[in-house]
Amino acid sequence: MLSQEVNDRYTRVGAGTPTGELMRRYWHPISTVSQMNDKWTKKIRLLGEDLILYKDRSGTFGLMEPHCAHRRMNMIYGIPEENGLRCPYHGWLFDETGQCTEQPYEETEDPDARFKDKIQMKAYPLEVKAGLIFAYMGPAPAPLVPNWDVFAMDDVVRDIGMTILPFNWLQAQENSLDPVHLEWLHGYWSNFITEMRGEDSKWNIRTHEKIKFDEFEYGIYKKRVLSGGSDEDTSWREGHPIVFPYFLRQGGDGFNRDHWNMTGPAFQIRVPIDDYNTAHWWVMCHQKEAGAAEQKFEDIPFFSPPLALLDENDQPQYSLLDSNSAQDVAAWITQGEIADRTGEYLGRSDKGIIMFREMLEANIRRVEDGGDPMNTFRDPAENVYHGMVTELSPAAAANRSSGDMGGTGTGNLPFLRQGMASKFSPIMNQRGVAGGADADERRKKVGQ
Repeated sequence: MLSQEVNDRYTRVGAGTPTGELMRRYWHPISTVSQMNDKWTKKIRLLGEDLILYKDRSGTFGLMEPHCAHRRMNMIYGIPEENGLRCPYHGWLFDETGQCTEQPYEETEDPDARFKDKIQMKAYPLEVKAGLIFAYMGPAPAPLVPNWDVFAMDDVVRDIGMTILPFNWLQAQENSLDPVHLEWLHGYWSNFITEMRGEDSKWNIRTHEKIKFDEFEYGIYKKRVLSGGSDEDTSWREGHPIVFPYFLRQGGDGFNRDHWNMTGPAFQIRVPIDDYNTAHWWVMCHQKEAGAAEQKFEDIPFFSPPLALLDENDQPQYSLLDSNSAQDVAAWITQGEIADRTGEYLGRSDKGIIMFREMLEANIRRVEDGGDPMNTFRDPAENVYHGMVTELSPAAAANRSSGDMGGTGTGNLPFLRQGMASKFSPIMNQRGVAGGADADERRKKVGQ
């Protein structure tokens, strides 16, 4: 268990808090480009701060404090100009750096007035990568946006999902360091959910025989051997990477497309909106179909999975609990807005959570000592491509010459119903490979 002081240290993300200052050393996704196709402004909350994202008529994005520096009207109503966003109250214009560039009446009174040069609204730098708009809220100079394989890979198409989770970011991230919940939350409980859905199929539950966690340059590899498996299984040999501070890497090998799962490289990203809310992102790469045009950022599909896991009578909505992501959310949300870790009792299966907390503490201290935390990249030559080896799904593993069926350990679940992202992915549904009524039949066709 943690003391209340340490629990606050790891969960609070406002300016001046230990984890808040750590998080301000990273770039965070705040929107997709496609979400801005039909709008000029959008409310953003990130690390406890309320902001306005805007797009001007030249296509430049800006992120600034919400209230105009003149008479405090909210800039959600701002008017996009060729360069910047104009407050509709009195016409003051601001560029993407937050600098005031026009004050119409002031300049009419005195054409030589330099009053506008003194007006600077708080604004944060943005970068666009892989169809996502990233914001940086930390001290200058800003590091580079990491070229993770999920963001850097070419010759793919992507879709991106996001839902807002009403609890602290650490609950979602620690789940990724907890392998044993797989056989219970996604196995035993999944069978009960199947029963409640009126379905007959039951899935064999493979128990964990051993687990381990290996630290690597980007974070921690989670590895396991399940009953009936061995050290030669992909789930032990390759493992499952967790990228610091808040990524779960999925979907396939970042170096070899023959080792892709249902999708190519994919991320789950748990971005702290504030102490009590988390933006949960799914960023998924898919094989580009032969002859298809290059995907433009503004054309990347966006989806938002439903989160209403209880009905109006506070009963489980089993129709929405058939994916591992929904089952995870049910576990996280019941821990409360911020889990009370002063009352937890960790066991041997929780060694990954302990390792992650130690990594979190070490990087908080790096920042407190004036250094850069891990996964800070400043040299472009060292930020060309950060690929990762990942374990294979059971179906992908079955296609290897070894006949390895170790997989991720989810071969006991309904194939292609394993993740909320795969269930609601526009591209996977368009291609007919997402979960649904014919999942069992397609599972047979791939030999699982």
